Amino acid sequence: MDTFDYVIVGAGSAGCVLASRLSEDPSVTVCVLEAGPRDWHPYIHLPAGFIKTFYMKSINWGYQQEPGPYTNGRSIYAPRGKTLGGSSSINGHVYNRGQRQDFDTWAQMGNRGWSYSDVLPHFKRMEKRIGAGEDQYRGRDGSLIVTTMEWKDTLCEAFMDGAVSLGIPRNPDYNGAIQEGVSYVQRTIKDGRRVSSATAFLRPASKRPNVEVRTHAHATGVMLDGKRAVGVRYHRGGRGGVPMEVRARKEVILSGGAYNSPQLLQLSGIGAPELLQEHGIEVRHALGSVGEGLQDHYAPRTVARVKNIKTVNELARGLNLWGEALKWAVTRRGILSLSPTMVYCFWHSGETAESSDLQLTFTPASYKEGVQGQLEDEPGMTVASWQQRPESRGYVRLRSADPFAPPLIQTNYLTAELDRRVVVAGMKLARRLLASAPLAPYYAYEDFPGPKVNSDDEFLAAATQRATTTFHPGCSCRMGPADSTWATVDDQLRVHGLQGLRVADASIMPRMISANLNAATLMIGDKAADLILGKAEVESVSA
Repeated sequence: MDTFDYVIVGAGSAGCVLASRLSEDPSVTVCVLEAGPRDWHPYIHLPAGFIKTFYMKSINWGYQQEPGPYTNGRSIYAPRGKTLGGSSSINGHVYNRGQRQDFDTWAQMGNRGWSYSDVLPHFKRMEKRIGAGEDQYRGRDGSLIVTTMEWKDTLCEAFMDGAVSLGIPRNPDYNGAIQEGVSYVQRTIKDGRRVSSATAFLRPASKRPNVEVRTHAHATGVMLDGKRAVGVRYHRGGRGGVPMEVRARKEVILSGGAYNSPQLLQLSGIGAPELLQEHGIEVRHALGSVGEGLQDHYAPRTVARVKNIKTVNELARGLNLWGEALKWAVTRRGILSLSPTMVYCFWHSGETAESSDLQLTFTPASYKEGVQGQLEDEPGMTVASWQQRPESRGYVRLRSADPFAPPLIQTNYLTAELDRRVVVAGMKLARRLLASAPLAPYYAYEDFPGPKVNSDDEFLAAATQRATTTFHPGCSCRMGPADSTWATVDDQLRVHGLQGLRVADASIMPRMISANLNAATLMIGDKAADLILGKAEVESVSA
């Protein structure tokens, strides 16, 4: 049986950073287990390829959520990356850190060392920012390349002018001093190619002799010796593959993400006793918080028909698409080099909101109802709007003791009354933005939710009918003090009551942040490495 100092389960956003940082010491050995294949597929590296990877089961877990009280009986599709780079290899490329208060709130919940001033140095250390941004907030020498979309689109410019006409200012850097405002999206794309955590961190690290990456390695359980984690069981080749084990001299670190990390803990006998017993799993460590507290952003998408100008819908078809493909091949530009979202807008749901609690995105395209990632035939433009800091919480639980069965995922979108109020406010603002004067030459009519929808109840019904995940699951193995009933890990990311076992991914977030989650998940991986190695904290800053 092979033995390493550290075994990392999951080569996703955090896992790749962890492997890179831990292996900087040549005396340390690291093994990374990834259930999926290597990130060889060309659609991973082509920015517009997300439309294809969205449904590719070979590199995507392709989970389904349980219907909830506000999903109109729908089971919402929940893609997750299953390849080197994890979801950073199939996501929408967006780089968005969140607000200062997000991390200060984490610290106020009892997590020492996780305030904004504590985590900012980790964001900066990872990042190679190309473009606007003050060095007080942005990194220039890291491995993760962050650029701003360079395609100056007529509809995007008109949308931003419309936002300004409504009192929302332009903001050259929403990852800087303040998030509020409107701007082109910042993304992890360079020279027309995706920059995933695998390409930025794991690929260079895997060339070191002290790093071994094992793909097609589906983890089935954490090996425990009493209350200490000593290794991981996995199947090489997935279901029907060869059962194998790898041991850890020092620690096992779970970086499988908000769905897979709690599932693996539960499969290992770590979780709520009644749940484990229901599935015939021996209780090795009772910890009722595992899998509880799941949060996600829930977004209705307001769609308007477009006149007098081409949208991405037309450019992505027939001869136009061939022309765009040639453009990308020669110049690495054009629609194949773009993110699915092109403009970001952060604003308030009402006058009493102390900071922006709404996030809106704009794209000069529209998608077929119920089929995300498939463009409509007629010209359209879309604004997605969502509440940044939802209060509703769900859970991730075992569906069965079969480690190859998908977990049961219940998000409980909009079950909190505040969430319902804010999502309605977001839809109303989306309507105002699309109907603003600068967009008038191109705005034909509102297709969804449509002009007949005007009351709060009607907007809420429309959200229930068509809103979907924004693919930002977190908070299912929350970080907090040992005396809390809701926390799974402490502020060092150690699983409460166990030794040699940590969790480092988006699941440890104690509360949802005002952002897409990839940037913060990368930060968690970077900070986790320092915690594991006992390094002094990166010097906090007073930005």
